[in-house]
Amino acid sequence: MARVRYGARTEAEIQAARTASAKLPDIWSTGVVAVWESDPDAVAAVLPPPLKPAERPLVRANISKVDLPGYPLGAGSVAVAAVHDGQEGWYPLVMPMTHERALIGGREVFGEPKKLGEVDVERDGLVVRASLARHGIAFVEVRGAVEGPLPLPGPTRKTDFYFKFLPAVDGEGFDADPVLVHCVRNEKVRKLEKITGDVVLRESMYDPVADLPVRRVVEITIGEKTTDQKGTVAERVSAQALLPYIHQRYDDPQQILDGPPEGSV
Repeated sequence: MARVRYGARTEAEIQAARTASAKLPDIWSTGVVAVWESDPDAVAAVLPPPLKPAERPLVRANISKVDLPGYPLGAGSVAVAAVHDGQEGWYPLVMPMTHERALIGGREVFGEPKKLGEVDVERDGLVVRASLARHGIAFVEVRGAVEGPLPLPGPTRKTDFYFKFLPAVDGEGFDADPVLVHCVRNEKVRKLEKITGDVVLRESMYDPVADLPVRRVVEITIGEKTTDQKGTVAERVSAQALLPYIHQRYDDPQQILDGPPEGSV
């Protein structure tokens, strides 16, 4: 009998896949990062407990193109500065990805708020434009001109905070207590340039980052970097405290209750 591909894989095949994943070479991306000061009350309002606002009400947009073999990837995020148990980091609200493969692992393993979207990074000489779009709306656009090179930072560690949860089968809460994940990224930069420009936020009912207004642009850069990441569960969190925020993960919160039409399975 020909092999049934939905059948169980052998232990050797599973181990080979793990080994291949562990040996991946550095993957470099070209990306624009914009950081701005926003309204402190707005930043505080989007943080589920136990996350707390950082000292400064910062918002960060990261818009990158990754030259993966066989399929170039667009990847982005909009995050707010946050603190958990003394650890400073970022809490991403939305992470558009241009391919399903990049979306699945992050959502299922780390609890990342990834969604399929459009990610553009364009450079024509010194002129740069980068944007994140979904449903035909470029809800974040960064535009400007390259002013010159910046000193390269040494290897750095950055932390993102995610909530990993599974909505309950009966539509009431979660199947188990959600967990707060600390995702630590080790980042290396091989090129970095300063951009003088601005950040444009457009109204979108699906990605309402316009609620985090640009009060002052802190910095805009374009660079080439590579990162690895490792996640750990920091703590289990109150389901009741997280429930008011789960709409952040979905275009329509009702979709977590959607099932197949009657008679379709």
